[in-house]
Amino acid sequence: MTQIKKKEGFADNLPQRHRSGDFWSRLFQVSTGVGIIALIALLLNITNSAFGYVATENKIDPETLAINGIPLEQLHPIDLTFILEENVSAGFFRAQNNEKPFDERSREEIYHLVIERVVEPEAAATWSFFDSIFHKAEINAEVAEKYPNAELIFTSWINGDFLVSPQSADPERAGVRTAVLGSLWVVTITLLFAFPLGVGAAIYLEEYAGDKWFNRLIQTNINNLAGVPSIIYGILGLAIFVRGLEPLTSGAFMGSVDPTTANGRTILSAGLTLGLLILPLIIINAQEAIRAVPGSLRNASFGLGATKWQTIWHHVLPNSVPGILTGTILAISRALGETAPLVVVGASTFITFDPTSPFSKFTTLPIQIYQWTSRPQDEFRNIAAAAIIVLLVILLSLNAIAVFMRNKYSKQI
Repeated sequence: MTQIKKKEGFADNLPQRHRSGDFWSRLFQVSTGVGIIALIALLLNITNSAFGYVATENKIDPETLAINGIPLEQLHPIDLTFILEENVSAGFFRAQNNEKPFDERSREEIYHLVIERVVEPEAAATWSFFDSIFHKAEINAEVAEKYPNAELIFTSWINGDFLVSPQSADPERAGVRTAVLGSLWVVTITLLFAFPLGVGAAIYLEEYAGDKWFNRLIQTNINNLAGVPSIIYGILGLAIFVRGLEPLTSGAFMGSVDPTTANGRTILSAGLTLGLLILPLIIINAQEAIRAVPGSLRNASFGLGATKWQTIWHHVLPNSVPGILTGTILAISRALGETAPLVVVGASTFITFDPTSPFSKFTTLPIQIYQWTSRPQDEFRNIAAAAIIVLLVILLSLNAIAVFMRNKYSKQI
């Protein structure tokens, strides 16, 4: 009788449990759908700004620069050099020749310089990608009425010149080369600093530290530090790396800069600051990966006479590498997109020279994007969208490399 009553109770409760399961299943589907819609909206918004029609007006008509009936785009480099010399200041021409003699430059280099400094094309108006597709007739009419001398061109703001050009006050000539190099420098130093330190701390806390009050205090503080706002780490980096360790972070101790003009607002300071930012994340994720290794694997290693370190090195770490790399991917992704700590540490918002060492002044892609979006001209918002695409490509490329390494180690286990 008791078993029959239990079965009846189970059967009576079954429809209610099915309804509850269906409710949560639909809720999770809706959550996933909302996330996908938000991601698509983000990508469409970026694409809408990174492509579209541009009405371009030239300061000087290229046809007036033709020599003996030969159009500008077909002129010999000597003729292009002559045109440049006649239309720019003598100081600018000498500076360009001193930087690289014109007789050593390719025809394409001189031609682009003539276009940039003599023809001087400027964007009179821009239109978004969707307007360019669905309202082309209206755009043509507007250009004919307001900009009769302009040329309407469908433009991709992200192109080869954009990737290899440095920062510029002119959006048509601005690029992300300096910002990309700065981001790669900073992320490299961040990874070299935080990864070995974080994994080492995780090994100690999981494998060596006992259940003592001091170790529990350390673990609690690590968990709390993972949620500290990034601006706090920027203030910490400013106090320690930029000011306290200025002789080290500026390179003055190596004699690479003048000690009287040394400044700690360098790539090294930024990398170390972001290293502190992601260090708790790497430690926590590495601990979880190490904790997931079965205890039977350790016991089998001890049973065969291996020492504790041999067990960790040959068995625990190889089996936890996939999880450690997953956590590192997430941490580096956060570091690559950070802005607030770098602003506090002293990242430049406008810089035209490439970083060449850890002691160089720098800017990064998020800083560059922020600076462009704050400018009033529409063209800067267009190149900001193009820079976002570059940032996403770099982020996905780094993640792909890490995923490849993680899968490679997973297959070896």
